[in-house]
Parts: sequence; C-alpha cells; structure tokens
Amino acid sequence: MTTDTSKVTIHMVSSLDFFIAKKDGSVSWLESSDNYENGVAEEDAEEFIKTIDCFAMGSRTYEHALVLGWPYGDVPTFVLTHRDLTTDRESVEFYSGDLNKLVNDRLKPNYKNIWVVGGAMLATDFIRLKLADDIRLAIVPVILGDGTRFFDYIGQEQALHLKNVSAYKNGFVELWYEIKKE
Repeated sequence: MTTDTSKVTIHMVSSLDFFIAKKDGSVSWLESSDNYENGVAEEDAEEFIKTIDCFAMGSRTYEHALVLGWPYGDVPTFVLTHRDLTTDRESVEFYSGDLNKLVNDRLKPNYKNIWVVGGAMLATDFIRLKLADDIRLAIVPVILGDGTRFFDYIGQEQALHLKNVSAYKNGFVELWYEIKKE
C-alpha cells in the first residue's frame, strides 16, 4: 500500500456537550435506551471492524478496551504511551516515539484504513500535526455536564467538509467530516 491511498480517521464517541468520559474516567453512559423511529439500524460492529486495517489509541483507551472485552479483534493496534505496559495480544504494539514518524513511516506505508479511536490528547495531536484526514464523531443522546472533553485546546483553526450525517435508531447521530488540507 502507498501513502497516497492511506487514510487516517479519528473516531470518537461523545456526549452532546462533547465529553468522551465522565470526570472519574467511566464510560458507562455510552449505552442508549433512546428510540428514534426515523433512524437507520446500526452497522454490525464485527463486520465493520473488518474494514479497518489498524487502530491507534492512547493507553487509557487501551485499558478501557481491555475491561470492555477488547472489541478490536486481531486487527493490528498501536497503543501510544510513555508508560511501561504489557500485553498478551500479538496484534498490540506499544509506541512512545515521534507521532509523525509512526504515521508516515510505519502506518501509512503498511495500512490503508487507519483509525484513531481514543483519547482526547491523541486526537488533538493528530489534528494539530495535520496527520488525520477524517473525523467521525458519534454523539450519544446524553449531556454529562463534566468530564474529559473530546477536544481541549488545539490552538489553531481547522476547516472541515461535511461528508455524511447518519441518525441511528438508538438516538446516536454520527457526523463525518473531512479535514480540509490547506
């Protein structure tokens, strides 16, 4: 695969007030009992994950994923951390170096569909360093009032292009933006 065909997508799930976790770090609010009659059915998660070539995530997202039962299967996963973590999964690799090098030298030459699936600092860094191509934000029908924000301080303006909007039966709304390259 070549860099030209690779795409880096930031995928995040947030509350309507753009928090991705409660103040205590919990994400129990990610479930919805809402019912939106005009919504479309959700995609089968296992089938959708098969379309993703690799994941990148922060260490706290990695730890949450382990607790939740590791939804990423055997898809290659790069956990960005400065902590000394261990894993028994062959598909997981820990990385603590330069983010530009990881994306441009290791990920893009080897993977076509790269998804950044969490945390807030990592998503912010991908946007700030202009390493992401798309943002897919799923909004859960809840207001948390406090917690970890999806974006904190990016420090620069970034134009986006709306590619798609989907409303699901469970009340989630997904916004899919292309990050405009200037």
